[in-house]
Amino acid sequence: MSKIIAVHSYKGGTGKTLLSVNLAATFAKSGRKVAVFDLDFRAPSLFAILKAQSEEFWLNDYLNNACEVDKVLVDLSNRLPGSGRFYAGLANPATEAIRDMSSKDRKWEMRALGRLLALRESLIRDQKFDYLLFDTSPGLQYSSINAIVSADFVVVATTGDRSDVDGTKRMLAELYNLFEKKTGLVLNKVLDPSVTAKKAEMQTKIKESYHVPMLGIVPCFCEILRAEGSLLFVQDKPDHPFTKILGEMARKIENNEVN
Repeated sequence: MSKIIAVHSYKGGTGKTLLSVNLAATFAKSGRKVAVFDLDFRAPSLFAILKAQSEEFWLNDYLNNACEVDKVLVDLSNRLPGSGRFYAGLANPATEAIRDMSSKDRKWEMRALGRLLALRESLIRDQKFDYLLFDTSPGLQYSSINAIVSADFVVVATTGDRSDVDGTKRMLAELYNLFEKKTGLVLNKVLDPSVTAKKAEMQTKIKESYHVPMLGIVPCFCEILRAEGSLLFVQDKPDHPFTKILGEMARKIENNEVN
């Protein structure tokens, strides 16, 4: 079943974008037709991780009703093995574009929500995409809320940082309960490697603490830190443990095993 997945976090620095793009690539590598969209308009970074540029139009233009989504999508399918299709909708990283998107009012945001909801018809129904992934802005920006409203499933990335833990709990209680979104938590950058061996115990603790199920645990891999966002792990390091963890997350989402 086709899904729109939003990847969100309470604060920056949780590894949200790296999760978004590699999860999208994981689905594509398994033979699915996938598009990942950069909805973090205040700090666009998908173009840098994917080493890609829009030919003419950016995702900003689509939300501004200046073009249709076909003009935004960049085909990156040749980056991955197999029969899957992998596309990206990139946010404009120019300073002027960032300023423009930061100044949008509530009326514009409502229209932008309509444009995001329209992707279900234009891409999933008409063009047979299997997954659309939204890499959101951290926190409670309107663009993030729009992505959450549009999504069928939300991946929330968090770390062990105390302010992140407390903020994520509040965000889930105050915002996610309002929209009643199916959600899975990813505990990222875990310093204690023994935690990954206690999945059942951690699943119970996560659900008791955050009141949402655990989607996955990602240890703090030195290779990820050293890469500084320059690697698409699914492509560049197919045998890395991080790639295997992403595969397990993708399987759970696809089979509706997050509960």
